[in-house]
Amino acid sequence: MLAMSLDDLYRRVILEHYQKPKNRGRIEDGAITIDLNNPTCGDKISLQMRIEDGRVQDAKFLGEGCSISLASASMMTEAVKGLTVEESLELVDLFSRMMQGEEVDLDKFPLEDIEALTGVAKFPARIKCATLAWKALEKGMNEYRESKS
Repeated sequence: MLAMSLDDLYRRVILEHYQKPKNRGRIEDGAITIDLNNPTCGDKISLQMRIEDGRVQDAKFLGEGCSISLASASMMTEAVKGLTVEESLELVDLFSRMMQGEEVDLDKFPLEDIEALTGVAKFPARIKCATLAWKALEKGMNEYRESKS
C-alpha cells in the first residue's frame, strides 16, 4: 500500500471542497450580505450570514475563483455555523495568523479540514485567495456589531 503524503492529503481535501463545496447558495431572507473580490487574481465571493442573538445560524456563499479561494469559503462557512460573533472574529484572527506562517493551535478550529490550508502560507501570492472569504466574514461580523450598538 502506498503512503499518502500530508501535502497530497491536503490537496485532496482542498479539491474536494472546491468540487463539492459546502453551503454554496443563497439565504433568502434576513441575511447580512458581503461582496468582496480579489482583483489580483479575479476571485469573487458573496457571503451571506444569518445571525440571531449574536450567533451564526446559517452561512452560505456564491463565488468564482481558484480552488483555494472557493475551498476556503466552503470550509469557513462550515466552521462558523453555531459560533458567536466574538468566536467568529477569534477564528478570523487565528486563520489570518496561520496564513502569515505563524504557529497556531489547530485544535481551536471547529473544522479540521481548515488545516489543509496551512501550506498556502508558503505561497504568498495565494494567501489573498485563501483569506478572501475570511475577510468577508470579518467585515460581516463588524457590520453586525455596529448595527447592534
